Amino acid sequence: MPKIPGVNHLQAIRALGKAGFRVVRQGRKHVVMSDGVRYLTIPRHNPVNGYTMAGIVRDAGLSVDEFLKLL
Repeated sequence: MPKIPGVNHLQAIRALGKAGFRVVRQGRKHVVMSDGVRYLTIPRHNPVNGYTMAGIVRDAGLSVDEFLKLL
């Protein structure tokens, strides 16, 4: 079981924004964010599955605890 529960995609975008990521482009199904080095793709559906969100957090270089504090 993932440590991250299902998260609303807007909350995830807001939390990653606090971590220094900015929206690069938005489509109908995904939002792409970048910090200049890493690119993250966040699906636009609610809730974003915990396993998917855990992978996005890992790709962002954050720990689960750091991400949960940003929420």
